Amino acid sequence: MAIPKTKHANIDIIEAVLLIFFFPIKLSSLLYCINLKIKTLMDLKNYIDSIEDWPQEGINFKDISPILANPKAFDESISGMCNLINHEPHMIAGVDARGFIFASAMAERLNIGMLLLRKGGKLPPPKIDIQYELEYGLDQLEIKGAETRGTEIVLIDDILATGGTMSAACKLCIKAGYTVKQALVFIDLVNIHEEITLSNGIKVESLIQLD
Repeated sequence: MAIPKTKHANIDIIEAVLLIFFFPIKLSSLLYCINLKIKTLMDLKNYIDSIEDWPQEGINFKDISPILANPKAFDESISGMCNLINHEPHMIAGVDARGFIFASAMAERLNIGMLLLRKGGKLPPPKIDIQYELEYGLDQLEIKGAETRGTEIVLIDDILATGGTMSAACKLCIKAGYTVKQALVFIDLVNIHEEITLSNGIKVESLIQLD
C-alpha cells in the first residue's frame, strides 16, 4: 500500500493515526514506512555541504555536489521531488542552472517534456524575458513562449532562499503563456524568508528544509 504524500514529504502524527484506524495495515509496517521516509531525508541532508561567505560575504552557499556524486542519493532525491507532484503536468520547467539537474531527471522519470528558463542572453530569439532582484544582485531569466497557451507546468529549482528567483520564474512563465500548477525546490532555507506565495497564489513546496 502506498503511503499518502504530504507537502514536505513527511508523515505527521495525525496522518499516521488516521492510517491506523482507516486502513488495514499493521502498525509495525506503518512505523517502518515512516521511519524509512524520515531516514531517507536525514541521509540526504548529510550529502549537502554548507560554505560560509560564498559567493559573497554573508551568503551561506548550499553545495549539492555530494548528492550528485552519489547515484543512490541522487535517485532518492529525484524520487522525492517527483512524489511532491500532485497532478499530471504537461512539462517540467527547470530554472537555470542547478534547477536543470533536477528538472531534466524528473522529466525523464515522468516521461514528459522539459522547459528551460535560462539566464539572460542564453536563448536565441524569439524569447520572453524578465529582470529581477536576488539576494546578491540583479539577474534576468528568459524563456520560449508556449506553443499551446495554458500548457500546464511544474516549476523546479534547487533551492529557495529569498524567493526572488522562483517569484520571477513564475511571473515569466505566466507571461509566456504557461499555467504554473506547482513550484517545487529541493532545499528550502526556511529561516531566510516567511511563507512565500507566488503571483498566481500557489505556495513553494520543498523536499528538504534547512536552517
